Amino acid sequence: MMAHLRLAWVLSGHGWADCVVSDHRAEAEVTASYITAAPEDLLTAVTRVIVGETECRAQFEAEPTAFRWIFYREGTNVWIRLLELAHGSDHDNTGTEIWSTQQNMDVVARAVIRCFDEVAKEYGESAYRGKWGEHFPRTELEALRTAWREHRSDWAASSTPSNP
Repeated sequence: MMAHLRLAWVLSGHGWADCVVSDHRAEAEVTASYITAAPEDLLTAVTRVIVGETECRAQFEAEPTAFRWIFYREGTNVWIRLLELAHGSDHDNTGTEIWSTQQNMDVVARAVIRCFDEVAKEYGESAYRGKWGEHFPRTELEALRTAWREHRSDWAASSTPSNP
C-alpha cells in the first residue's frame, strides 16, 4: 500500500465547493453545497475513525446528487469509498463507487488536516465565510488535529509522520 493521499477543497462559487481527492491510482472530483455541513461532516467522520470507530460516513449534497464518503477502519488502516448517489436519502447500495483507496490512518489524517490548513491559508476565515456562506470549520479541524496528535504514536505508520 503506497502512502499517498491528496485532498483539495476549492470554493467555486457562493455556497459551492469542489473537492478533489486522489491517491497513487486515481482521482475523483465531487461537488458540495453549503445546504449541509459538508466540511464539518468530513472532518468529524475522519476524527471519529481516528479515535476508534470502525465505520463512519460523511455526505456532500450537490442538489440533487449526493456524494457519500464511507470510512472503514481495521487496525491502523482505513478503506475509503466515495459513492455518487442520485439522491442524498438513497441507500449505499444504489450508489456508484467513483473512487476508493486503502491508506494508513496517519496518511488520511495528515491529508485532511493539510487540505483544510491550505484552505484557511488561501482564503482566510473571513473570506471563506463570505464565499462559502458559513464559518470556516475551525472547531472540527482542531478536533481532528488533536485526535491525530493523541493517536498517531499508536499507529505503525507506513511513512514518517510530519506535522501539518
